[in-house]
Amino acid sequence: MAARWPARLLLWGFSLLLLALAGCATRLPQVDRERLASEAIPASAHSTLGRIALESQPAPDQSGFRLMPLGTFSLDARLQLARRAEVSLDVQYYNIEGDATGRYFLRALRDAAQRGVRVRLLVDDLYTGGHDTLFLGLAAYPNVQVRLFNPFCCAREKGQLTRFLASTGDWSRLDHRMHNKMFIADGAMAIIGGRNVANEYYLRGSSDNFVDVDAFTTGAVLPAMQALFDRYWNSLAVYPLTSIASSPLSPEALQHQFERATGPATTAAPAPLPPNDVLGYAPIADDLDAGRLGLNWGQAYVFADHPDKPFDGVAGGELLETSVTYNVLEAVAKAKQEVVASSPYFVPGPKGMAFLKSLRERSVKVTVLTNSLSSTDEPAVHVGYSRYREDMLKMGVDLYELSPSKVSNNKHPFLFGKSLGRLHAKLFVIDRRTSFIGSMNLDPRSATINTEFGAVIDSPEVARELIRIIDIDRLQSAYRLRLAPDGRGLQWLGFQDDSEMVLDSEPDASLKLRLKAWLLGPLVPEELL
Repeated sequence: MAARWPARLLLWGFSLLLLALAGCATRLPQVDRERLASEAIPASAHSTLGRIALESQPAPDQSGFRLMPLGTFSLDARLQLARRAEVSLDVQYYNIEGDATGRYFLRALRDAAQRGVRVRLLVDDLYTGGHDTLFLGLAAYPNVQVRLFNPFCCAREKGQLTRFLASTGDWSRLDHRMHNKMFIADGAMAIIGGRNVANEYYLRGSSDNFVDVDAFTTGAVLPAMQALFDRYWNSLAVYPLTSIASSPLSPEALQHQFERATGPATTAAPAPLPPNDVLGYAPIADDLDAGRLGLNWGQAYVFADHPDKPFDGVAGGELLETSVTYNVLEAVAKAKQEVVASSPYFVPGPKGMAFLKSLRERSVKVTVLTNSLSSTDEPAVHVGYSRYREDMLKMGVDLYELSPSKVSNNKHPFLFGKSLGRLHAKLFVIDRRTSFIGSMNLDPRSATINTEFGAVIDSPEVARELIRIIDIDRLQSAYRLRLAPDGRGLQWLGFQDDSEMVLDSEPDASLKLRLKAWLLGPLVPEELL
């Protein structure tokens, strides 16, 4: 999921002209940032999580990782850290929905605060529409602070479309979003990756579920992660929730409302976990109970875009050397043999094509897994990607597109059930040794418009497990693309009942969906995708 609403608004061009007169220019409040500034609390062996992390770390410069491809395990890991935290929780997300998963998650933060844990929650404001009362209820508890990145001033209790329409004089600012995801407990353990907090990221969606990967991490990267969180928390683009949103209810009434919204009568607990995930790992609670973490250890570093990046840069402009995209491409450029990538949105553009060409000219094998037209949640983005498919195939890039029908028939049905699978994992593996996991898509929006976060990990063990995860999707749940024998168009290759099948049109895509993509394509500038 990405912040692409302004592109969609082009479809309502005539309506926008009529509504523009009713729009408001943003009037954000003045905030005493020096008074509100705060810093992360370093890890300490005096906390249980801090002690376990310290005793598990083989050397001071080492960071440990456990990949979590199964959404149920990933959600449980967050809840376990929230339940066991004794000092602090620093939580940063692009989207926290008001659905069962979001409410249960927020209640876990509330429960930690009631034990005396300091909770700092930073949320991008794009998807908070209609949820102010829920977040205000959480903020009404002692030890909890809630802040918003780049907030809307108007139509706070409405959805994205209405809020954009009510802010017609301010789209250039509001189009820039914080796409980072980070969960840090006691400064000692963290979860990073691509998942937001909503049903569809944790196999709780009734129709759609995202195919994604997170990582549990500890060790040397934690202080750097805390510093990155603080840089956002205290930035000029971030405002306390209570300075933006208001309610006629008293703090006590807001707490009561929060209790009702998140209590067991209205919010079901997640289902019990299976004994092991697809990689063979047991739930992280087993390690925490035993007081020793079984992780893959190696050298790693983390980085995030500067919180001012979206406002300083230009859509489709030059990459900043401090950007996540620049750093990832720098790592990829060092590849000697192979690059394997997973990206739900993949729009290389002319610069990306030149970069891919440089890799292929050095005989670096490039494999990319992305969404098909039928699995993407952004058909316009797929159109941007499809413009480059034939040229990529001609230069020798291996392309795979996730198939919803093949996902539902996957030999690992517990991964996604029978729901519509949509790829959401943002991963790179370089020479089967160096890996990237984070929030960055391979598209212009991640490069210049949104902020992102990620980690580069030097560990053959982590790389091997990432390849295994990608291969489950690539080989069992995706079609391989090739040029048609006559040189005109594409073909999609797959297997069904051990027999190869060859398709000459977009798999699983209805005529209606293909027509929608055809209509959207010319309306959306590529630099906004």
